[in-house]
Amino acid sequence: MDAYTGFAAVYDTFMDNVPYDEWGGYLHGLLEEYGISDGLVLDLGCGTGTMTEYLAACGYDMTGVDNSEEMLQIAANKREASGHDILYLLQDMREFELYGTVRAVVSICDSVNYLTEPEELLQVFRLVNNYLDPQGIFIFDFNTEYKYREVLGDGVIAEERADCSFIWDNYYYEEERMNEYELTLFIRDAGLCAQTGQEVCRKLQETHYQRAYTPEEMKTLIARSGLEFVAAYDALTHQEPGAESERVYVIAREHGK
Repeated sequence: MDAYTGFAAVYDTFMDNVPYDEWGGYLHGLLEEYGISDGLVLDLGCGTGTMTEYLAACGYDMTGVDNSEEMLQIAANKREASGHDILYLLQDMREFELYGTVRAVVSICDSVNYLTEPEELLQVFRLVNNYLDPQGIFIFDFNTEYKYREVLGDGVIAEERADCSFIWDNYYYEEERMNEYELTLFIRDAGLCAQTGQEVCRKLQETHYQRAYTPEEMKTLIARSGLEFVAAYDALTHQEPGAESERVYVIAREHGK
């Protein structure tokens, strides 16, 4: 089953423990450090649009790209509620197209780890360089090999909410540096509950794959793409990544077409 189809409906519910305000404030701060306090910004792999909405509220003219129609529908519902003028595009980040250049591109919440082949990631970096204004800024984050190996490992996570629950079986294949998530979802079906007078849940299953990249690999791919590497930080800090960093933020700059 394709990733982020059934899961899209409950994604925000299970992400309620993610400190989006802290992440958004950190990202906004990084953009301002490089002189980007307004203008066109692309959120690549925007999902349900939570970070896109945050940046729109900060005054940026936002575009969001994602390849999940279900996730973008939820993002569109948030846009209707907020009134923000956000353009959403249903596109694969490996071949996204914009109408013109942007001042910055952001890609948050380990979206790039879903690109499981280095050449695919290289292609994305090349497209980012192509669509950035001269000296434009690209900020992205990624999960580290340490996180996949030592934190997630071959573990199981189960969580329950009022109307849904999930079981997350995690497998990390160290030789291939591939992480597999097997998600089993149980989602309350309000319509059937009303018809039958009983509690009825739909069971859905999805499999997700992510690849572990090192900071050194990221630097190499950035250089090959034409972008200029600027900095790498341990998440939510201005410190260099360490051996036990779980998430790393990378900043790169447009460096000619």
